[in-house]
Amino acid sequence: MTSRIQPPQTNAWARCVLHTIQGFEPTPLPVLAGAIPAGLRGSLYRNGPARLERRGQRVAHWFDGDGAVLGVHFSQNGATGVYRYVQTEGYLAEEEADRFLCWGYGMKPTGSWIERFTRDVKNAANTSVLALPDRVLALWEGGPPHALTLDTLDTLGIDQLQGLHGSSYSAHPKRDPFTGEIFNFGVSPGRNATLHVYRSDFTGKIQRKEAIALQGVPLIHDFVLAGKYLIFCIPPVRLSPLPVLVRLKSYSDGLEWHPELGTRILITDRDTLEVVNSIEADPWYQWHFANGCELPDGSVFVSLVHYADFQTNQNLKEVASGQIKTPGKGTLWELRLDAVSGKVLEMTKVLNRGCEFPTVNSQEVGRAWRYSYLSVRHRDKVDDENDLFGAIARFDHQTGLFTETNIDNHFYPSEPIYVADTDNPNQGWLLTVVYDAKQDRSEVWIYDSNHLEGRPFCRLGLPEVIPLSFHGTWKPEDRPNKVMMSGTSRHH
Repeated sequence: MTSRIQPPQTNAWARCVLHTIQGFEPTPLPVLAGAIPAGLRGSLYRNGPARLERRGQRVAHWFDGDGAVLGVHFSQNGATGVYRYVQTEGYLAEEEADRFLCWGYGMKPTGSWIERFTRDVKNAANTSVLALPDRVLALWEGGPPHALTLDTLDTLGIDQLQGLHGSSYSAHPKRDPFTGEIFNFGVSPGRNATLHVYRSDFTGKIQRKEAIALQGVPLIHDFVLAGKYLIFCIPPVRLSPLPVLVRLKSYSDGLEWHPELGTRILITDRDTLEVVNSIEADPWYQWHFANGCELPDGSVFVSLVHYADFQTNQNLKEVASGQIKTPGKGTLWELRLDAVSGKVLEMTKVLNRGCEFPTVNSQEVGRAWRYSYLSVRHRDKVDDENDLFGAIARFDHQTGLFTETNIDNHFYPSEPIYVADTDNPNQGWLLTVVYDAKQDRSEVWIYDSNHLEGRPFCRLGLPEVIPLSFHGTWKPEDRPNKVMMSGTSRHH
């Protein structure tokens, strides 16, 4: 269901989230402060909902906004930005009609009863991006990806990756930085859903897939690559299908929290994609993992953002209204498993600070790592559940040291993306797109990953406000004799 637009909200972030973008063609970006690092060569891509309103009506959930991809290309000549809506079938149909038509995560279809039963689900293409050698994929977990050109972000159309055959492809693929293999999954609904697990080569072409039967229809948003395993933590959220089937509820409103079911940890082999073990654990919910690896003792170590329940879904729904009333605090936890015996060995909260969007160095995906990078609330608004994330931070898993940016509380940075310097692999940069609520503008900020407390190393201006996005990725500059490209979808 859509909602009528309310009077202007007072929240500083609301103008950004609710901004309906125009987009812009490739445009040189001015340097506002500092200088672009000489070794920063490649492209930053970010994806998020960029249109939450049509003809005086607003989407029912933040996840329903039409996707738009921002590209920032760094070369020896400076930085160029481009920002484009993904030209999905649903977006084009609603543009022509100038009203909402389609199903969405939180949206029910509009029109007569006959029209409601014949409306398609809109692939919003608004959640993440996967950069391949010859194209970038705009990802949305309820369907297949859309392919875009790398430079100008022109939409090429639905990409079946030579093996999806219409199945969904989640917004959180994991790329092994050494083999180039890409792992991902999708969920097909039914009386009991099916988990489809995929392994692709570095071009995105699916090489192997496996179907795993699930109990009921759960919500699985992310997974983790950990050495020779793929780990899925299936929280006790289940879809009540009948009200959704008869169009009385949206998918989001049909999801119910059943803590009595507990969280099921599914461990699969990364080569065969077959189930190795299944572990029943206490209930929790997570949207995102930071990373995973195998430890020397053979156990599996995983880091994730943990929620006590599914209230976070209502919290995110309210973002689209410009006013958050429901708290939804996630905290950083570490999980250690015995994959062979099927036991949870340890599960510990390591950071009480509310956080989300954990990322790591893409060269450490699936392997031992030290630092996770996070979005956190500003230090002046730690307990303000009505505010969005106003800082980025680094957590040291070895020492427990937490380091955050020291910026004014009218700035709202996006998920931090770690980028290794082209000339000095030991030098890391953190890239984030920042909304300045005081000036009502967006910028690209570049931090030295070892000096978050100081000022950004460089600030770049953007020609339009960029609504707060979900996830991004980095594609290094292509080099001669480089067969495989590193980098991965937003986390992990």
